[in-house]
This record gives sequence, C-alpha cells and structure tokens, in this order.
Amino acid sequence: MSGGPTFQHFFPQASSWVEGLATTPVSVFVNGPKFGYASWEVGHILSLILIGGTAILMNLRLLGAGVTSEEPREIYRNLRLWQNIGVVGIIVTGVLIGSTNAVKLYNSSAFTVKMIALLAGIILTYGVSRPVAAANGAVGLMPKIWFAIGGAIFLAGFWVLCTTVLINVGVYHLITALALILIPVTRGRLRWGYIAGMVALIVAQFVHTHFIIKPDDYAHLDPVNKVYTALYGVWLVGAALITLFRGRGAEGGPLTKLIAYFGILVWVLAATAGRWIAYQ
Repeated sequence: MSGGPTFQHFFPQASSWVEGLATTPVSVFVNGPKFGYASWEVGHILSLILIGGTAILMNLRLLGAGVTSEEPREIYRNLRLWQNIGVVGIIVTGVLIGSTNAVKLYNSSAFTVKMIALLAGIILTYGVSRPVAAANGAVGLMPKIWFAIGGAIFLAGFWVLCTTVLINVGVYHLITALALILIPVTRGRLRWGYIAGMVALIVAQFVHTHFIIKPDDYAHLDPVNKVYTALYGVWLVGAALITLFRGRGAEGGPLTKLIAYFGILVWVLAATAGRWIAYQ
C-alpha cells in the first residue's frame, strides 16, 4: 500500500471545515505568546508518558514482572489517578495542538493510526487492564468483551502502520518494545535462549546488510530487511506465547497475560504513530 487511510479519505466533505480550524480562537490561543505551541506539545508528550508509563507498570505486574512486592490491585489503586490525569492531558493537549495542524493531520495516515491506537488504548486500559488488575488477574465477562473490541481495533491500527509506506518502519518501535518487555517476563533457560536468539538475529542482520550487501544497494537491502523484520516478529511472538502457557502465576492465566501484552503495546503504537506524523 503506497498510502494508508486518512481522515480525508473517510470524511472528504469536512475539508473546508478543517482548513478553517487554523484561524479559530483556539488555534490563535495555542500559538499565542503566553504559552506557545511548544509548551502544549511538551504537555502532550508528558501526558503520553504518564499514561503509557503507568500502563506499563500495571500490565507488567499482570505478567508477573515489575513491582511484584505488591498485588495487582494495589498497583492499580496507586496508579489509577495518574492514568486519569494522563488520558485527560492527552485529549486536551491533543485537541489544542491538533487544531493548529488540522490540514496536515487530516491528510496523515500516521495520525489515523494514532487515533485508532488512542481509542484502543482507552478501551484496553479502562475496560480491560484496570478491571483485571483490580480483580488481581481474574478476567470477568465484560473485560473479555472489551478486550475483543479493543484488541481488534489495536490490530487494525497495527495493520495500517505496517502497510503504509514511510511510516511502516515504525514497526521496529513495537518490535523493540516487545523485545524489552520479554526480558523481565521470561525466566531461567527461556530467558537466556530468548536473548541468545535475539542477539543472533541482530548480528546476522548487521553482517548481511553491511558486508554481504552494500549499504547503498537499496534494491536488495529492502527485501532482506523485511525478511529479518518477519523473523524478529516470529521469534518475539513465539517467546511471548511460551510465557502465556508456561506456568500459571498468582496473577492469572494465559488470557490475563495476553491482555497485559496488548495493554502495553497499544500505547507504544500510539507513541510510534505520533512520532511518525512529522515524516508525512
């Protein structure tokens, strides 16, 4: 796919309205001298760090890693206020800075991915991870339903990211995130085997793309890098699947752990898409 879906594709009739947002009082206020556009951007990034960081801590606990000295419900109670602040901050600052770049965002598939990820992130955090953590890993009926909905939305956003030229390289952010998550989550021989496999793949890709193939031979580099990307994915997903079924901890079984993986990666996807908006 040469270009992914954008809001312009879905709502072409809103073009004139979007173009007029740059002159609204909100846009004038955001770009004004009192605070400045950069200040709102910093607030947006800090809000994303806040919700993403707290989601990581809470979901790592559901995976049996991270702050294991406290039960999942205690982690949830300690973090829920900060999660609320982070989500409110993302929405408020996003609306403010988005109004000044409305035309660019309207035509950006990266922005589409970010909005998909934001919707999925709110569903997976508030409808799934928080209730599951509050129940110490037990997954009730409603969290299962919300997980099916939020998970499908997350996978849709991930698919758009992977199939859209210019932003598809952002998949390496998610690969890196999952690779790091698996280090504390895996145990014993599985951890060392997993790390050894990752190191072998990294070394093989480096040698292949720097010595066997010339660094400027893009015609051959691109397909080779795609193969290694697929190999990373297979290795990481395989290791993650093993952790789902390798022992049932006090936090819950395979579904609880799967929810935790999605609950972390969805915010990585949101951050990744935001990062790549600048390149479209």
